[in-house]
Amino acid sequence: MTEALARPVVPADEERARLKEGLHIERSPRRVRTYFGWRLIADSEHVLLVYETKRPPAYWFPIADVRMAHLEQSQQPVDSIRWRLVVKDRIAHNAARAYIKSTGDRAALEGHLTFYWDEMDAWFEEDEQVFVHPRDPYTRVDTVHSSRHVRVEIEGVTVAETRRPVLVFETGLPIRYYIPKLDVRIDLLESTESVTRCPYKGVARYWSVRVGDRLVKDIVWSYPAPIPECPKIENLLSFHNEHVDLYVDEVLRERPITPFS
Repeated sequence: MTEALARPVVPADEERARLKEGLHIERSPRRVRTYFGWRLIADSEHVLLVYETKRPPAYWFPIADVRMAHLEQSQQPVDSIRWRLVVKDRIAHNAARAYIKSTGDRAALEGHLTFYWDEMDAWFEEDEQVFVHPRDPYTRVDTVHSSRHVRVEIEGVTVAETRRPVLVFETGLPIRYYIPKLDVRIDLLESTESVTRCPYKGVARYWSVRVGDRLVKDIVWSYPAPIPECPKIENLLSFHNEHVDLYVDEVLRERPITPFS
C-alpha cells in the first residue's frame, strides 16, 4: 500500500506579509532628492534603502548629503535624535530622525538620517517624482489582458460584468480586476473627492456605489493617467475584492483579508 505524500502548503501571495518583520538595509543605485518649502534639502547618490518591521521602505541619506542648516534638533527619545525642519516661515516639527547608536544590525545607518515621507513637499528618484514611499525593487506589478468572465455583485445586484478584464498582479496583494467602463453600471456610481497615490501605478480617483438605500463608499477606483509602466489600466474601473461578491468564471471568490478589508 502506497502512502499518499502530504501535499505541502504553499501560501498565496496575498497571504504573505507585505511588510516584513525585522531590519533589512541595502544600497540603492538611484539618485534621490527631497524638497521642503521647495528648497532642496537632501540630494544623494549614496542613499540606503531601509526596511524596518512593518514599515514601508525608507531612504536614509548620508548626513554629508543633507543641508543640515535647515534642521534643528528637537525632542530626543531614548534611542534616537529627532529634527524639526525650518525653511523661512515653514516648519515641520518632526521631519527627520536618526539612531543615537547605530550598532548591530543598524551599524550601516551610522552617519545617516531619514525624513518622514509625508512631511516633505516632494521626492524624486532620478528625475521622476515618486509618491507614498520609495519604490520597492522587490515589488512587481504585472498587467495582463484576460478573457475570464468576471462579475461583481453588491447586495445581489450585478454592478459590473465583463469578459475582457485586465488583471493586475501586484506583489503581496490579491489579484485586482480592472473592468472597462462600458461593462460597469455607471448609473449606480457616485464620484467622490477621494484621491490616493500609488508609487507603482499613479494617482487614483474613486466612486461609491448606491444599491437601493445602501451607499458603499469609495469601493471603485480608476487611474485616469497611470504612470508609463502601467498603461493597460488607464481609465478602467476596479472594485475592492474585500467588500464585494466577485465571481470569476462563475466561481465566487473568497474575500481576501488585506489592509483594505
